[in-house]
Amino acid sequence: MKKLVLTIACALSLVLAGCGEAEGPVNTDGALAIALKNADVPKDEAYNIKIKQDGENGIPIYKVEFETSYGDYDFEIATADGRIVGADYEVKEEWLSRLGGKPVDIQQAKRLVQQKVEGSSADNVRIWEERDDGRLRYEGELFYNGMKYEFEIDPQTGRIFDWNADLRK
Repeated sequence: MKKLVLTIACALSLVLAGCGEAEGPVNTDGALAIALKNADVPKDEAYNIKIKQDGENGIPIYKVEFETSYGDYDFEIATADGRIVGADYEVKEEWLSRLGGKPVDIQQAKRLVQQKVEGSSADNVRIWEERDDGRLRYEGELFYNGMKYEFEIDPQTGRIFDWNADLRK
């Protein structure tokens, strides 16, 4: 009976790890699944995947790194519960139209960020318009639950193409 309960608990943990931030211990496969989902990258597009255990601000983490043809991605995933405690990625701008999407206004862009950070409110998102090399973009930041998020969104595709998340404690 104990073995069956343990097997069910492990299976549930793996399912939760594959669906985003988990609620229990995370293994390397779960950490990768969390990072891929957060970055909106299909697993078959990721290569040079590296996952190692480390620590950040006294929190045991998995450092998850991978590349795609359109960008490099780095994540720090808490081993205890699957929280993302650090993230840094940037999609090459020449890929934005190839990756597709649909145009968004500044209010829709705020909602995109709020949806990416579970539990946050669109009211907490500071966002403004910038122009770089003649191209419009939305830039902004969000402070939520001890984390600072900075981002850039392409208004033509609604893609978050630059994302940085840091634990602030």
